[in-house]
Amino acid sequence: MKHDRIKLLLKDDFSKLQNAKIILLGVGGVGSFCLDCMIRSGIEDITIVDYDTYDETNQNRQMWSELHEGEVKVEALKKHYPSIKIINVRIDEQWVWDFDFDEYDLVLDAIDDTKAKLAIAQKCHKKLISSFGSAKKLDPTKIEVTDIWKTYGDKFGSKIRYELRKRGFKKKYRVVFTSEEAQVKEKGSFMAVTASFGLAMCSEAVRTLIKK
Repeated sequence: MKHDRIKLLLKDDFSKLQNAKIILLGVGGVGSFCLDCMIRSGIEDITIVDYDTYDETNQNRQMWSELHEGEVKVEALKKHYPSIKIINVRIDEQWVWDFDFDEYDLVLDAIDDTKAKLAIAQKCHKKLISSFGSAKKLDPTKIEVTDIWKTYGDKFGSKIRYELRKRGFKKKYRVVFTSEEAQVKEKGSFMAVTASFGLAMCSEAVRTLIKK
C-alpha cells in the first residue's frame, strides 16, 4: 500500500528498485535525505556508512538529528529505517581501497573528504553517483546532474577534476552539483539546497536502476 503511488509511476520497473542493492557513503545533510527518499521509493537493501555523531549544529539540515543529539548517526537512523544495514566507520582513502564494493548495484557518495572521494571515483566509477559541494549556497534551482567532466562553477568540483587528471583518470561518472556562487566564505549551509542535493541523488539512482 505505501508504495502504490510510485508503482503507478514506474509500472513493472518498480521491481528493479526492490531488487537493488545500494551503498550510501555519508548520511549528513545530503545523504540523510537521499536515504529517506530511497526508502520511501521502495529501495530497502541499503547499506549506510558514516562514523559521526549528531550534535546541535546538524539540526538545521540533517534528517532526524533533533531527536538524536549525541547519538551515533548510523545507529540512530537504523531506528527509523529498520531494513538498512549500517557500518560505523570513518570513510578515508584507505578504507575505500580496502572495502569490497562488488556486491552493490550503485555506490552513492555523499562525503566531503577529498582523498576518499577521489579513491571512490577511481574504484567505483562504473556505478557511482557523487555529490559535490552543497554548502554556502541558497538556490536549489541551480542544482544539476551531469557527468564529472561537464560540471562547472564549483571550486570543489574543479579541485576533484584537477586531481583526477593528475592521476590519469579519464572515465565518466554522474555528479550532483550546483553552479551557484558561494554566498559566504564560511561553511554555512541551507537545508533547501543540501536536502535538494540528496533528493537529486535519489532521483538519479532511481532513474539509473530502472534503465538496467
